[in-house]
Amino acid sequence: MEKQKAPPPVADINVTPMVDVMLVMLIIFMVITPMLSKGVSVDMVKTKNPIAMQAADKEDAVLVAVTRDGGVFLGSTKTIAKDLPQKVKDLLTNKLDKTCYLKADSRAKYEKVVEVVNNMRAGGVDQLGLLTEQVLEKGATPAELGGTPRP
Repeated sequence: MEKQKAPPPVADINVTPMVDVMLVMLIIFMVITPMLSKGVSVDMVKTKNPIAMQAADKEDAVLVAVTRDGGVFLGSTKTIAKDLPQKVKDLLTNKLDKTCYLKADSRAKYEKVVEVVNNMRAGGVDQLGLLTEQVLEKGATPAELGGTPRP
């Protein structure tokens, strides 16, 4: 009676489980990435000569948004404009830079934006940055907009 020999080991790597895991991770990242944007997305006012404000992208930046329908958001939390002074004051304690940033929808009522600015000032904001988008002229590149005029 002879013993049966075991089949030889398979030298090929099975990549199917790895591909399945990678596809699931890709889907998860595609779903989560839009949620990582800080604050609320609004259609900001378009300007030709904006000033770059990289500090507005920092994790601890105080960012207030006014939406088209007049909603006020502190970060991504909806709030009431009259509650802003105390909330902003709490966020600015123990911070050396008392700069806050405001992004308003281009179609928001001016009255609401002014109310938010006044409430932020009442909360002890030293500097207020108004965030805008850069509009590109036809045929212009972003490098040309900040440089010397074209002939």
